[in-house]
Amino acid sequence: MQKLEDGIHHFQANYFASNRELFEQLAVAGQHPETLFITCCDSRVVPTLITNAAPGELFIVRNVGNIVPSVARGVLGGVSAAIEYAVEVLGVGNIIVCGHTHCGAIDAILHPDRVAHLPFVSRWLAESHAIPEIIAQRYGHLEGDALVVAAIQENVLVQLENLRTFDVVTRRLEDGRLKMNGWVYRIESGEVFDFDPLSGQFLKLVPHEGEGDRPALSRRISDVTELLRK
Repeated sequence: MQKLEDGIHHFQANYFASNRELFEQLAVAGQHPETLFITCCDSRVVPTLITNAAPGELFIVRNVGNIVPSVARGVLGGVSAAIEYAVEVLGVGNIIVCGHTHCGAIDAILHPDRVAHLPFVSRWLAESHAIPEIIAQRYGHLEGDALVVAAIQENVLVQLENLRTFDVVTRRLEDGRLKMNGWVYRIESGEVFDFDPLSGQFLKLVPHEGEGDRPALSRRISDVTELLRK
């Protein structure tokens, strides 16, 4: 606790003091975030740090496994409310679903017996019940780390599909007011991979200037592990 208190004093004396006008403006004008950022609760994933976003730029929703409950399943709650509010009221122009490597939720989705003693966790992760079946059908040739990476990626794609069950999301996608992206954050390297529908791969995000080739984090091939270790 003392470390957190010291951190508050450091924030007030440094970052806040240097950006006082920004915070005053945010207090008066309200929030106008550009992006709804849906990611995992994992403490190693820090959206504003990864994206270098300033206060007021991201509307962040965090939960175990970066899950978006499908409206069709009727499981509503805080995540659904936040999505509706961000899109309908705040008018965000982008939605990002960001998964990450070494995700405990994915391990639990693949091995539900490991969290059988956690009823609330098990019930929540059931929202990604399709993942084991997808893995069995498409990735029977993978094992170990490669299989987990495939599950992490597929989980992101399932959540993007679940977002389309929200009428407000579908309407804004169709009229061009909203865009969606699926990301995977690689904790050990700091790299972020963005799903490219044309290639069916997660391509590494690189600087726009002189970006050259975009290495892929593949969803459909057996060398996923090697790609992650490069």
